[in-house]
Amino acid sequence: MNDHSHLPQETEGLDDARPSELVELSDGDEFALEIVPVRKRIGDATVRMLAYNGSVPGPGLKVPQAATITVPVTNHGDIEATVHWHGLRLENRFDGTHDTQAPIPVGETFTYEVHAPDAGAYWYHPHIREDYGQELGLYGNILVTPSEPDYWPPADRELLLTLDDILLEDGRIAAFGDETTHVAMGRFGNVMLVAGESDLRLEANRGEVVRLYLTNTANTRVFNVALPGAQLKLVGADAGHYEHEQLVEELLIAPSERVVVDVLFAGPGEVELEHRTPERTYRLATIAVADAPVEPSHADEFTRLRKTADMTELREWLEPFLKAPPDKTLSFVAELSLGAPDGDDVVYVCPMHPEVTSDRPDRCEKCGMKLLPESVVAAGGGHGHGHHRGHGHHGAEHEHQHGHGHHGDHAHGAPQGIEWEDDMVEVNRMTTPANMRWKLVDRDTGAENARIDWTFRVGDQVKLRLVNEVDSDHPMPHPFHVHGAGRFVILARDGVPEPNLVWKDTVLVRTGETVDILLDVTNPGRWMAHCHIAEHHESGMMLSFNVTR
Repeated sequence: MNDHSHLPQETEGLDDARPSELVELSDGDEFALEIVPVRKRIGDATVRMLAYNGSVPGPGLKVPQAATITVPVTNHGDIEATVHWHGLRLENRFDGTHDTQAPIPVGETFTYEVHAPDAGAYWYHPHIREDYGQELGLYGNILVTPSEPDYWPPADRELLLTLDDILLEDGRIAAFGDETTHVAMGRFGNVMLVAGESDLRLEANRGEVVRLYLTNTANTRVFNVALPGAQLKLVGADAGHYEHEQLVEELLIAPSERVVVDVLFAGPGEVELEHRTPERTYRLATIAVADAPVEPSHADEFTRLRKTADMTELREWLEPFLKAPPDKTLSFVAELSLGAPDGDDVVYVCPMHPEVTSDRPDRCEKCGMKLLPESVVAAGGGHGHGHHRGHGHHGAEHEHQHGHGHHGDHAHGAPQGIEWEDDMVEVNRMTTPANMRWKLVDRDTGAENARIDWTFRVGDQVKLRLVNEVDSDHPMPHPFHVHGAGRFVILARDGVPEPNLVWKDTVLVRTGETVDILLDVTNPGRWMAHCHIAEHHESGMMLSFNVTR
């Protein structure tokens, strides 16, 4: 095992990060990627990051649907590496996990063949110490252009934007040790990044329709995106277009999910891309809309909400699966053990709600979390919600309160609960795979994580039921990702049929929620499925399954 206890933070002698480029490739083309350390300015800090080809995010790769490109990856980073091509149903040996390839040692090269069968927005990132590599900037998009000319509605232009956050402390990216930390809630950042920038400024023209491909590359943060002053039309997600287009005010995007949204800038002025939570709003980027009209304008077509024939037909075909029992049921469970209590008169307290105490290791009546010995919580600094009050670009001056109740109360145990912030900062920092276990549990066999043994066949339609247990030491939402064995549709949430179908590879299962998905199995090999909170994945919240021909 590599010793990660002294992962470098120094910037001396490093090249400055370059702007990210969009590279258009054709079927059969080759494009090389290189993992390198760079120096990057974020707000007032100059930090050491890792980059693909010297940019954060890495190059955007634009390829036509059904194309296959060759990508040699050379590792000049800090630790051994792989590259996972997230969402692409490619050949198993190029999936970029420890199940499918030997890691790329520092100084060595591995060549991937990347196949892109489905239109949509995808991305690439590490699958070894994902918590470290992604946080330091190793991510980039893949845009697969559809073979059907009217697959997407008309737009004037397209933009690929990554949404991220990064944890800065004392002018540096907070240090990483030899094992993953922040395992309880994942590593929340205190500075937001859009397209790798903490103060991104864009331009548009009056009447312009801009298609945004938004990818959440954060380790754990769920983004709730709005653009007041412009109109939003939801047209697609992870692996294709929606059953029907719809006008929306907000877009909820979990880690590793993608959203395709058309934006109409109807009038001139300055508008802000925002991240909204029940407690506050953060500015993510600023868009200056010029008064000069775009010619010709697609504004009239923007108002037409189309239905897509393929997804409409799919809904009819899915009808029998809605009432069928699940083929497999997975529970999401946490086990937390942070030290033994001292003495006989032990007081137990909730790290997230310190006013909740007990003389027994009960669960918090407000959030359902396991109560911990008071001495443990005190050692962790107690309740730390205020630590992240300064989220934004350069500090608290870039955030403002608002009164939108988009998701109801911030109740961790509530059926649709989302962790918007790190509410127990120092206790979270103390959690490692040694004292915090995140588990996927096969309800039929009781097998957990890597001991789950599933085999499917190409052509199978597998109904998976995902149950996010409230009766857990730390209930919280999980973005569940299935690698390229196939793609899936969401059938129902808590028994309610999904109102708008789209092909997916990641689904957010909120606290206490049960989600049914139908996996269309198309590719043979050994594949992973896991929580895409990087720290949960690194602590073992994953399984592997086999697909035979």
